[in-house]
This record gives sequence, C-alpha cells and structure tokens, in this order.
Amino acid sequence: MKKSSLLLFGIALLFAVALPLHGQGGGVGTGTCDDSPENPTAILAVVGSVGAFLASARARYRARRDSSK
Repeated sequence: MKKSSLLLFGIALLFAVALPLHGQGGGVGTGTCDDSPENPTAILAVVGSVGAFLASARARYRARRDSSK
C-alpha cells in the first residue's frame, strides 16, 4: 500500500471516529451541551493510550526491519 493512500485512510478514520465524539453540535446559537460525551477525560485517556501504543509499535517495527538488513 502506498504511503499516500495509507495517510488518506488514516485521516478518514480519524474524522470518522472524532465526529461522533464531538461534544457540541457546532451550530451557532445552540448554547447547549446536550450531546456532550459523558466523560471527556476518559475519552482523552483512550486517545492518548492509542497514540502511545501506535508510536511504540511503529518504533518496534522499524527496529525489527532495520536489524534484519
């Protein structure tokens, strides 16, 4: 898979996951938070954990690939 198509897929996945988690509807003058997530701290913790895991997995993959050469 080419890097550009992988990047495009990653961005699309990010938006597909982030839009349902968006707290307010974004409409002008709504002024309510009826659709806000229950616990934004927990959501941030999950997103941070996934980011840390992906960074670690990427480093391991690169180290394994470089050692096999």
